[in-house]
Amino acid sequence: MKRATFAATAFFSLAGFAQSASAADAPYIDDRSSAEAVVRSLYSAINRHEFARAWGYFGDTKPAKDFNAFVKGYDGTDSVEVKTGAVSEDGAAGSIYYSVPVAIQATDKKGEAKIFAGCYTVRRVNAQIQEPPFQPIFIDKGALKPSTEDFGSAVPASCGDGPPPPKKDAALEQAKKAFLATYGDQCDKQDPEGKPIGEPEAHSIHYKDKDAQPSDPERETRLFRFFCSMAAYNETAVYYIADDVNGVSQLQFTEPDLDIRYENNNSEGKVESIHVIGFKTSGWATNSDYDDNTKTITTSNKWRGVGDASSSGTYLFRNGDFSLVQYDVDASYDGEINPQTIIDYNTAP
Repeated sequence: MKRATFAATAFFSLAGFAQSASAADAPYIDDRSSAEAVVRSLYSAINRHEFARAWGYFGDTKPAKDFNAFVKGYDGTDSVEVKTGAVSEDGAAGSIYYSVPVAIQATDKKGEAKIFAGCYTVRRVNAQIQEPPFQPIFIDKGALKPSTEDFGSAVPASCGDGPPPPKKDAALEQAKKAFLATYGDQCDKQDPEGKPIGEPEAHSIHYKDKDAQPSDPERETRLFRFFCSMAAYNETAVYYIADDVNGVSQLQFTEPDLDIRYENNNSEGKVESIHVIGFKTSGWATNSDYDDNTKTITTSNKWRGVGDASSSGTYLFRNGDFSLVQYDVDASYDGEINPQTIIDYNTAP
């Protein structure tokens, strides 16, 4: 198997820092599922003074001339924080090489911190061509140098020996952060297909404002649909929209507040009347879908499993936002599906 040519490993020495008595309290991370996870696992081992484990994340090319020299380099380390940037990858000779931009902040017992920045190359050898003993993903080389940047901005934009990282979708990343911060603990941990939550369906809506001139360029609004939860017969989702004026915001769905009257006050009986007594908004969309052709989001909420009682809304995109244009209600628990339209802004008065 062809092996890549290794650059001289320029690891870093933090000699002179004091060992932390609370090293064992640092989080234990031993994760080889991705290049970024391997780097974080390395620093977990260093923070916990588990140097044999840290040494083991490297391949044939080690970060020091021998293990004792590696350990000595951390004689006084109190703690090390790590940040990683956008990972790029390249394939060669039966392996995938990942370039991981990294910044660390090493703090001594006196509280003095030093910043280092650079890149790690992480290698994953194709498992199908390996023979025992199996070689998991490992660190091929690492080069970190002192940095004058603040820790928060010290991570390199890219690594020189790898392809440029993919351009970040700022609106998408902001929507994902907003969703996870607000609903991460409320929603299911994965969608019906088994994928972790937080990865939305994304749509781009191009349009012109109603007051736009023929020569004015089109505007764009981004729409992100996040799965939240699946119950017995209803699935909920949360939507965010983003544009160049308002940034990213959660989409709110207007719904009528209804006064439903049943014969003899029996909800299983005949519906006497349905009156709209106000409006309210909700951040949840039930059994929803977006149709790019009509630029509408539809919702449908089953009041019980058989679906004979329900409510549904249609929300039309216009002038940069979604508004309620139709709302149907089937308030009778009669075993039949027979909704009636109680709000209709599709039809002129």
